[in-house]
Amino acid sequence: MKFLASIALPLYALDQATKGWIVRHLELHEQRTVIPDFFDLVYYSNTGAAFSAFTGRNTFFIVLSMVALVALVFFYLRGAFKDLPSRWAVGLLCAGILGNLTDRFAHGHVVDFLLFNLHVRFADPWPAFNVADSCICIATGLFILAAIFEKKPAPSNAQ
Repeated sequence: MKFLASIALPLYALDQATKGWIVRHLELHEQRTVIPDFFDLVYYSNTGAAFSAFTGRNTFFIVLSMVALVALVFFYLRGAFKDLPSRWAVGLLCAGILGNLTDRFAHGHVVDFLLFNLHVRFADPWPAFNVADSCICIATGLFILAAIFEKKPAPSNAQ
């Protein structure tokens, strides 16, 4: 549990600190250019999921987040995540879920504030996101890598 907390809690704190700064210093829908034509700080609200899918279902996502968080911790404590990438992924995922869940309770929406313009089709600009979203995406990548490189048990010759 110490390993899980040592990953999740600092990232959760970073997520909340950065969102707190945005809420205190920007008005809703305000946009400040940091790197012209590439990166802006914004204050966008999102009551949906990734890429603002299913907007307006804040209560549904609160319940889903709480169930997912409880399930992750339960399975983590039961030893379901044995390899290091999966254990890191659970820590990142817990941080991301906690960060966005806290926003839903505190603000009634998730605070998104990082806006990049990648100058490529469908990413012009990329949808705004936050530290918690980054944790969730990295966790997903780690779970995929863990699955790809998982050592399969040798087939049994018992007949």
